[in-house]
Amino acid sequence: MKISLFIPCFVDQMTPQVGLAVAKVLERLGHSCEFRAAQTCCGQPSFNAGYWDEARAVATRAIDVFEDAEAVVGPSGSCVAMMRVFYPQLLEGTPHETRALDLAARTYEFGEFLVDRLAVTDVGARFPHRVTYHDGCHGLRELRIKEAPRQLLRAVRDLELVECDEPESCCGFGGLFSVKFPMISTAMAEVKGGSLARTGCDYIVSSDPSCQLQLDGWLSRNARQPRTIHLAEVLARTPG
Repeated sequence: MKISLFIPCFVDQMTPQVGLAVAKVLERLGHSCEFRAAQTCCGQPSFNAGYWDEARAVATRAIDVFEDAEAVVGPSGSCVAMMRVFYPQLLEGTPHETRALDLAARTYEFGEFLVDRLAVTDVGARFPHRVTYHDGCHGLRELRIKEAPRQLLRAVRDLELVECDEPESCCGFGGLFSVKFPMISTAMAEVKGGSLARTGCDYIVSSDPSCQLQLDGWLSRNARQPRTIHLAEVLARTPG
């Protein structure tokens, strides 16, 4: 399969190694990857801020860019939810509604794509560490993804997966939410960060770079361990 990568802004600007890890895993499984340079932000910041006309312009561009893509895969539940769930809502009743629905049907979050589309759980990875998994809100609540990343982690050699005592709590980022309501955002990070830290794990695995930023910020400011790592980075590790 030829897979078109959607690389979110956080990955492009701050964690490019995540995008490289996604490509590495998919190519190890025998698929080819492409990056369409015309792609931009998914439009979620303007959408969440209420600037829907601007968000529609961004959504329409994405639909044009990925018009003929066999599958679009992104390492962010948040951005994939924007494209799969909110593009059709945003463009409902417009000439682009059908195209938005078509793109939504071909767009996947990385871990979901491996398990649900490719029917793969063991990608040949080894990661000798104790880890816990953080569910990003968009992945969990909008895309209904919960078991796929855990199935992938359980198949990683020498990895021990433990659950925290607040598995479905939000990290408090929420994009603009953390800027508009910093005290609430920090309180939420304290709850989720504390829960993850109490597991005594070596790493917090996440499928959303924005959640990683929030959690790493709270943990580092409070001199707490562990640190976060993206699911794709774990799956890209191989024995030897």
